[in-house]
Amino acid sequence: MKNLEVKAKCISLELTIQNLVKLGAKHEKKMYQIDTYFNVPEGRLKLREEGLDFASLIYYHRCDTAESRYSDYHICQIHDLDSFKLILSNALGKKVIVEKTRDLWWFGNTRVHLDHVSGLGDFIELETVLRNQTKTSAWLEHNHVKDTLKIVEETLVPVSYSDLLV
Repeated sequence: MKNLEVKAKCISLELTIQNLVKLGAKHEKKMYQIDTYFNVPEGRLKLREEGLDFASLIYYHRCDTAESRYSDYHICQIHDLDSFKLILSNALGKKVIVEKTRDLWWFGNTRVHLDHVSGLGDFIELETVLRNQTKTSAWLEHNHVKDTLKIVEETLVPVSYSDLLV
């Protein structure tokens, strides 16, 4: 799968939510996530826990640039979390654990994450999913959301939360 994504420091959560409502974005849910990152030679590999009964393994690769960029990713659901986490920890070693509260909004094919990351603060993350559309239309939608939410260059974050915490 492929996303067009950008991450930025959230200056005003209240203003961002007002702008999401003006945009016509739909709030889907609020969730608590624990992401355990593992040492890998390329890209990033994380085991995401959401609640007691849902976990997924996510591998993604993207450039670390402070601008919108493509991210290639693969996700698989995990049914035996404890065993899986133990195997990955022993085989690869844990890099860092990221804990966050995520508010998920949707506008078209764009996921908008309002994240509160333990030890880091508040962030906005846009992920425009490239499915059933051209790259041009994905960029148009992505930039429209980015502009409406007033995401500016000074607030952009080029790296993963995991990189900010190590």
